[in-house]
Amino acid sequence: MSTTATATSSAPTSDASAELTDLLSTLAQHRGFLRYTVRDLDDEQARRTPTASQLSLGGLIKHVRTVEEAWARFAVGGAELMESVEQDWENGFRMLEDETLGGLLADYEETAAKTERLMADLDLNTTHALPVAPWFPPGVSWSVRRVLLHLIAETSQHSGHADIIRETIDGQKTMG
Repeated sequence: MSTTATATSSAPTSDASAELTDLLSTLAQHRGFLRYTVRDLDDEQARRTPTASQLSLGGLIKHVRTVEEAWARFAVGGAELMESVEQDWENGFRMLEDETLGGLLADYEETAAKTERLMADLDLNTTHALPVAPWFPPGVSWSVRRVLLHLIAETSQHSGHADIIRETIDGQKTMG
């Protein structure tokens, strides 16, 4: 069960609005880096796993979308809502034969728009207990703000992975 602590005012202050704008703008920028990394690729290239990690560009887009959706559910209803959708961990990082890069990118855009609409209605100070998992310390809670920071970090980290994969495929880089 999650614990919730909300601010006394339900209307966001201008400082809270500015903070939310900054967080969402930073997340959008890093989503853009990830999308830019897959520019001009076909489905076969997006499925390639040219490094030792077995990551593909399409699989990274798929994973980041899935993670963003899970954390958005957490921001609304805590661990219980986050875990209400079963995850396909085996195929979560893989671009399957019936998937297209265009389809994965469209799904990612849809998720981004949903996240931005959702966050506009939430209080950044609302907190929920993290799910029970070996990678989370027991008894720790995260605020909606911390969720957004985590999404920025997750997207940034995987954008870096994507840049290495893209450079391996055809020498193109996101930066430089």
